[in-house]
Amino acid sequence: MSTRNELISLIRSELVKLTDEENSICKVAAEKGIFCHGFSHFSDRDLRRKFDWVVRKRPSLTRGQLEQIANDWQLAEQQVHERPIACDVQTDIHDICCGWDDFTDDQLERMYFELSGNKVSVVA
Repeated sequence: MSTRNELISLIRSELVKLTDEENSICKVAAEKGIFCHGFSHFSDRDLRRKFDWVVRKRPSLTRGQLEQIANDWQLAEQQVHERPIACDVQTDIHDICCGWDDFTDDQLERMYFELSGNKVSVVA
């Protein structure tokens, strides 16, 4: 049994293992089809809308190019906000997604099991 924050900490520990200085969890999740599915859970239209400030200056960007810019942006946000992964930043600023706030306790429990093979239940 765990609190929601403890479970998020456990998930964060698993996700951090998958990322590095060049790959945000948004990119890794999309490539591996794990967790929230990162950038891939956005349609082309939604991704372009999320990053409209980039698209306005470079409307001919391919999805791949836009995802690379989005990845770099998430990594920069992590540094600026001094957070280990994009989910932590997005929980605070809610500009691309809502970070941890996007998930119910049940979803977090399932995600942790999928990432680690261990079961943890959230208690209030």
